[in-house]
Amino acid sequence: MKVLVTSSLYPTPKASKVVGGAEIFVRRLVESLVERGDKIEVVRAASLPDQKAERHNDVDVYSAPSRNIYLPFTEQRSAPARGVWHAIEDWQRTVDVVGARIDAFKPDLLHSNNLSGLTTAVWKAAFDRGVPIAHTLHDYYLTCPRCSRFSNGRACKHTCFSCKLLTINRRRATGQLSAVIGVSQRILDIHTELGLFADIQTRAVIRHASALPPVAPSTLPPSNILRLGFIGRLTEEKGIYNLAKAVGMLPPSSVRLVIAGHAGDEMRRELRELAPRATIEFLGFVAPEKFYEQIDIVVIPPIWEEPGPIVVADAGAAGKPFLGTRFGGIPEAVARGAMGWLTEPDPQSLADSIRQLLSKPDEIAAMVKQMSLQTSPYTFASVVDEYRHLFEGLVAGRQSA
Repeated sequence: MKVLVTSSLYPTPKASKVVGGAEIFVRRLVESLVERGDKIEVVRAASLPDQKAERHNDVDVYSAPSRNIYLPFTEQRSAPARGVWHAIEDWQRTVDVVGARIDAFKPDLLHSNNLSGLTTAVWKAAFDRGVPIAHTLHDYYLTCPRCSRFSNGRACKHTCFSCKLLTINRRRATGQLSAVIGVSQRILDIHTELGLFADIQTRAVIRHASALPPVAPSTLPPSNILRLGFIGRLTEEKGIYNLAKAVGMLPPSSVRLVIAGHAGDEMRRELRELAPRATIEFLGFVAPEKFYEQIDIVVIPPIWEEPGPIVVADAGAAGKPFLGTRFGGIPEAVARGAMGWLTEPDPQSLADSIRQLLSKPDEIAAMVKQMSLQTSPYTFASVVDEYRHLFEGLVAGRQSA
């Protein structure tokens, strides 16, 4: 099977930028498909001027230049500049690189992922050539220029007029899809409730699984200090500020907060000001295995509809329970048996939940022990199997048409 994969970002040695879990997932999926014998090419949005094609791990990666006022995924821009960028992006109608690769590579299928910097024009390039298209929802790009459905400190319950206006072409373009995949039931439901994908027969949920090697969970250290961990983007919607405030409400001798992810000097200062007496350790970008070695409980505190956080799956593989908020795909994970607790996202509720954990060390130890006895049948190989099965069905349908 030959698949052309598109993704806003796709990390390689010459363009290693990572913003979130989506691009990490896409690369894992691509390389796993190659290991299965499939032929894969990737087109990403150029994040560097005159970015050349690159071959990495048996995958040819091409970069589509942006026809906008600045390259995506570069330094932070002002709000007016971002507004102009989003307005222009939605009216870009062609991605020449995608069309050229379809003509040369002749894929059986296009699999699109995050679309910022590429736009739904990648779908048109495939649709016009009769190539079936499967799209995976990792964010809310199709209904929100910011991709998050998050504004003024809270998750959006309705689509505002400006978002409707700026995404009108995106909504219309969904009719070109052959299949849509949600990384959680929640993200798929939000889109369908807004009227998207009504005519798409193949709608599936393929949840994340960890690609980390499973480890035997360790027992909690004898120290009275509970090591809380946060890993990911340090942004408001991810709940990092609420978490810092919550830690600041706790006795400083009771917890330590370990943060993995990019944190500039200003971010570090802001977080320490929110919890001036707390012990906060910044690891920067580290391998997930190194992060999990240094914590007891992962805190996943988003205040937006987090589509399907990979950290939930990684925590299970690392033998660490988690404390998560009731957003997006997190409650689904708990309902399926992921080992953790749910709480409300405000600082007081987070602090209260952490206090409860501090008062119940035996409960934490029991959960860790239970994790050591579990062997999940759902692995990243299972995810690859589900994608291949869906892809094969679309290709077979095209051939029989």
